[in-house]
Amino acid sequence: MINSQIRRGWRVVCIALLLAAASGCSTLAKKDDTGVVIARRAQVRSSIAVVAADLLEVNRGDELDILDSIPAENGEKWFHVRAHDEANTEGWIEARNVMLAEVLEQARKLSEEDKDIPAQATGQLRASTNLRLSPDRNGSENIMMKLDSGSSFEIVGWKRVPAPKSSETTESDDAPKPGSVQQRKGKKSQEDDEPKEPEEVNELWYKVRLQPSISPAPAGWIYGKQVELTVPSDIIFYRTGREFVAWQRLDDEPEKSAETKDKDVGKESKPGSWVILEKSSSNEPRKLDEPDFDRIYVLGYDKYNQEHYTAYRSPDVKGFLPLHVQGKGDNKTFTIRIQGDDGQTKDAQYSIYRDDRGNLKVAAPGEAPKAKKKK
Repeated sequence: MINSQIRRGWRVVCIALLLAAASGCSTLAKKDDTGVVIARRAQVRSSIAVVAADLLEVNRGDELDILDSIPAENGEKWFHVRAHDEANTEGWIEARNVMLAEVLEQARKLSEEDKDIPAQATGQLRASTNLRLSPDRNGSENIMMKLDSGSSFEIVGWKRVPAPKSSETTESDDAPKPGSVQQRKGKKSQEDDEPKEPEEVNELWYKVRLQPSISPAPAGWIYGKQVELTVPSDIIFYRTGREFVAWQRLDDEPEKSAETKDKDVGKESKPGSWVILEKSSSNEPRKLDEPDFDRIYVLGYDKYNQEHYTAYRSPDVKGFLPLHVQGKGDNKTFTIRIQGDDGQTKDAQYSIYRDDRGNLKVAAPGEAPKAKKKK
């Protein structure tokens, strides 16, 4: 009698713990919720059992009605869903394959904040990593989905934040180093002999804009260590000891299709003229409030000789994004933010024009474009 009461008591405790865990987890949906598939493809199954039958294959971007949610014995979470196919198929799908509608709405609001900001640069992932709602990896509550290695995106801004103080509470967005294996006991590893990198005080995060084929969420934050900037092939060989942090064309280029953008955003580019923002390389830890760039480099293109030339190279500046290019044809300007000697930051507009020989020139703020000689 006593044993049966104890068993019933433990059963009640276990059920209570499961319900508490479910209510505290942001990835468990409420009844009558909706979601969107984030996996490239996934199966809606007849149950959560290992031997369950596959009822329907769904693809990234497909919408689902969420009827219920439960945690399985192995810790995996499952949604009971209704698909929007002709049969309105009902079944079960792993929660990790679905983004809740409320999370998607937050990502859309994030995208709306920067709708008027053009892409400052482009990038792709070195390894699969998390897309987050905020630049913070102290936990998993802000994770929207895991992006595939090689995923490409537009970069609309970036931010430096203090690095997490404790690795125990950190949700790592790092991938293991290629070829890293456990060394045999009693033998000193080669890594121990190599000088260790200074511990990071601050982390770089990129705010990105994504194509629907890569992510249903149109925007989010990605940990900077996982990002490789995809400098266009047209300008990549003009780096002179400084990093390219942002770039925009100054002439027109045919619009690329979504398919082309998805494959590789920076490998191929029609030759042309560019405004490039550069930053000096440094082994010192980066500060939170340091400028985004310290030099402006404008690269012109001679169509007749099919070669580039330096149209403008600024003195060192303390510059901040975003970079905006305005105007049409040869009557263009670009605007950035510059910090003055007084510490105040204000917009600075540079004018673009062509001289008598047709070469691209730049007039800095306060300067007037030089008049062409009369024939």
